[in-house]
Amino acid sequence: MPEHQVLDHVDQYLRLGREYDCSDVHLATAFPPAWRRFGQLQPIWDDHEPLTPEDTERLAKSFLEEREWNRLQEKGDVDFAYSNDEGRFRASVVKQRLGYDLVFRIINTSIRTMEDINLPVESIIPLTRYQNGLILVTGSVGSGKSTTLASLINFINKDREDHILTLEDPIEYVIDSDNCHVNQREVHLHTESFAKALRGALREDPDVIMVGEMRDLETIQLALTAAETGHLVLGTLHTGNAPRTLDRILDVFPTDQRGQIRIMVSESLRGIVSQQLVPRADGAGRELALELLVNTAAVANCIREGKTYMLPGVMQTGKAVGMVTMDESLRNLYIKGLITQEETLYRAEDKTQMKAFFQS
Repeated sequence: MPEHQVLDHVDQYLRLGREYDCSDVHLATAFPPAWRRFGQLQPIWDDHEPLTPEDTERLAKSFLEEREWNRLQEKGDVDFAYSNDEGRFRASVVKQRLGYDLVFRIINTSIRTMEDINLPVESIIPLTRYQNGLILVTGSVGSGKSTTLASLINFINKDREDHILTLEDPIEYVIDSDNCHVNQREVHLHTESFAKALRGALREDPDVIMVGEMRDLETIQLALTAAETGHLVLGTLHTGNAPRTLDRILDVFPTDQRGQIRIMVSESLRGIVSQQLVPRADGAGRELALELLVNTAAVANCIREGKTYMLPGVMQTGKAVGMVTMDESLRNLYIKGLITQEETLYRAEDKTQMKAFFQS
């Protein structure tokens, strides 16, 4: 742990967070300064007094510009990308009952390759070479979706000669044009909403569109339309596995439209990457557990007929095209000694089968 000290500017906390390999820094009223390190939220100093409302207001004012401070007073929260000499951070400041809460997600200064983050390259690269369709990256908050998405976009940036348009809230990784022409737009700064940006995107002649979050009916509908009309669309959802992802997409539509949407999804879907970051058994970081669904004829048939519950069985027989279920990925990490039995069982989708695996 760093030596206990009194800090007056958020940059000092962020410098410590990056130095100690943390994913997030929390500065909250009535709670000591804390960080999330290897998935665990813990105080930076064990003996630090809780921050007072005056402390968090001072810290908020230490980095918010006048426009952001005014928006915080008017709306009660502000969320944006913050840059300093240490790098880039996703900043969120909210007003709450006791005072202000400040949370910073630490963004890597360089975009990691698919090999760096242990993605199954041979299975995923073919998905990125489609001229149209939908690729989804899913998982809970803090599961590494943004890192995976940036890695995929940067691979496309080097592999193709196209126009890439990203729509984000906020922009996390800055992607410089390589072989592709890359445009990045931030919701609230460059456009009002994902849906409005997507409507405009179809007039900007993009080949690849990245949607930071498909969070509502209009955004999902426009993303599906873009995928059907000759664009490769990459997006994220806060779902834990492929069947739940497809159910979530279908459930946002009115009942009388779901039959048509199932057909659209069955034809436009290219693949779903679902992931979670699991604490390592040795306490020295986290391992990526990854589920991959590739849209084959059998998968498309399950989607059309509304039988998403059959997808885990289809995925188990689809290893030839790189498909793997979350439970298989967890078992493989456990067999290699990278994660504990407790974490494997806790994160398993089918806990009965996982218990049987450990008892066999």
